[in-house]
Amino acid sequence: MKICVLGGCGAVGSVAIKSLTETDVFDEIVIGDVNEEKALEIAGDCGPGVASAVQFDAEDPESIKRAIGGADVVLNCVGPFYRHGPTILKATIEAGINYVDVCDDFDATEVCLTMDEAARKAGVTALIGMGSSPGIANVLVRFCADHLLDECEAIDIYHAHGGEEVEGPAVVKHRIHSMSVPIPVFIDGKAERLNMFMPEGRAFEETTDFADVGTYDVYLYPHPETITLPMHIRNVKRVTNLGLVLPPSYAELIKDVVRLGIIGEDPIMVQGHSTIPLEFAVAYILSQRARLTAEAGLTEAMGCLKIVISGRKKGEPSTYVFSMSSIGHGMGEGTGIPAALGSILMATGKIKGKGVFPPEACVDPLDLLALAKTHVKMDGKSGMPLKIEHIDADGKVEEVKI
Repeated sequence: MKICVLGGCGAVGSVAIKSLTETDVFDEIVIGDVNEEKALEIAGDCGPGVASAVQFDAEDPESIKRAIGGADVVLNCVGPFYRHGPTILKATIEAGINYVDVCDDFDATEVCLTMDEAARKAGVTALIGMGSSPGIANVLVRFCADHLLDECEAIDIYHAHGGEEVEGPAVVKHRIHSMSVPIPVFIDGKAERLNMFMPEGRAFEETTDFADVGTYDVYLYPHPETITLPMHIRNVKRVTNLGLVLPPSYAELIKDVVRLGIIGEDPIMVQGHSTIPLEFAVAYILSQRARLTAEAGLTEAMGCLKIVISGRKKGEPSTYVFSMSSIGHGMGEGTGIPAALGSILMATGKIKGKGVFPPEACVDPLDLLALAKTHVKMDGKSGMPLKIEHIDADGKVEEVKI
């Protein structure tokens, strides 16, 4: 079985590759990246004969098809997805290869979903957004809807992470994009688009406690769960996604850059030199990251995904709170490991049907949880670091074991 990991040199792709090498599902791993030298280095670290490297251009469909040729599964970790996701998915469908990605941009997700018919005609199964949020968040909502609640009425997703040793330009561009587009929410059974800086967007800001990580103010995030979950969770009336980049001062810097409008992609002349404002902004933000992280006393990567699902159980109001937190592990593990698990499920025939699907539409939560128990080890423990709490109609809280 052969898998091609596109963007394999990034924080997410490199973690996914490490996870894949620890299984016997794939006997050949191809690492595709614009940086061939780095791809060769990562391939060498995988051990003799395990992985190979190929250089490709994420904006050139023919280059993509050459890189993925002969693969059984393509895992796409190339960001930002609003720029590269649809192009790579389209090329993969045309090549007739099953596909997994970690797309976290709602607008790219909307475009990818329009390729459902093309994928079905090509006999391709495409699982999009298989990271943390989206990804694990969607699957846990599906688990709650299938096994814990009789009816899901409200789904509120929260996430916070930061302190990773390295952060690349694609991640910062994703965040800038996330703050500069109308953000989708699903409220009172209706889809809306809100500006995070306007009063209607700021009305959603709140303070949230993240297990093991701390209490922080969170703001609207345009992750695609607010679009896909209402399509697949019956009778849901509310879906929101709120997040934060740590430390908060770093998040505020990115917000300020967006507010100032230093995010254009058309060149301007600066002292006789042609400069693209967005590229300058990204470089400046990254130049300040280490200072702001040190000032905040953030000495290691950390993160938490929290999902609050309210509804009814046996006719009574009932709420479940899912928390996945980690100290010493950041975005790379939080996104790369689920992506690897999704790729394994795809390769072993657990993802059924042809077309383009978000995780809640095609991943059986029990399959994923079982796979995690045997393939995920963090901090000396096997399985996902998942805590589930149930709050009954009287406000009594009890931990749920699965």
